[in-house]
Amino acid sequence: MPQSVIKNLNEKIEKTIVHYKEELKGIRTGRATISMFDNIKVDYYGTPTPLAGVATLSIPEPRMVTVTPWEPALIKEIEKAIQTSQMGFNPSNDGKVVRIPFPQLTEDRRKDLVKIIKKISEDTKVAVRNERRDANEQMKKLEKDKAIGEDESKKMLEDIQKITDASIKNIDDITVAKEKEVMEI
Repeated sequence: MPQSVIKNLNEKIEKTIVHYKEELKGIRTGRATISMFDNIKVDYYGTPTPLAGVATLSIPEPRMVTVTPWEPALIKEIEKAIQTSQMGFNPSNDGKVVRIPFPQLTEDRRKDLVKIIKKISEDTKVAVRNERRDANEQMKKLEKDKAIGEDESKKMLEDIQKITDASIKNIDDITVAKEKEVMEI
């Protein structure tokens, strides 16, 4: 039973970290990456569809992404979805391909992005600590209900803390890597 609490904690923390990584993908760096467009949805005959589900994305040069729709009629919808994504892009099309230039980030914008990354990082750490708190409460309830002994409870609480510490370190490592990526010129 205590192992199920640990297993549940590990699963929840893993989901939290995966969500954190997904959020970071949307933060624009100075370089073009296709994963930045993972969260953009295009109106495909009334159904919000991921951009990659209606077009081919490619990076012909470091500061340019091209989007080639599978159906030429979708080009306006794709352009509109990119413009309204709040990523700060100004796409253009030639009737067949949407081109998305990546302007050079200013130093101030890079610093703003680092602040955003740190805030998201802190929010993720709070979520992990909340998961720890829930697991600790479950463990203490098991002890109170005499389902486990005091020694086993103490060991499990230590294990929960070790998992939490490792997760926080993982989040910090991911954050540092993303900050470095954003600050590169």
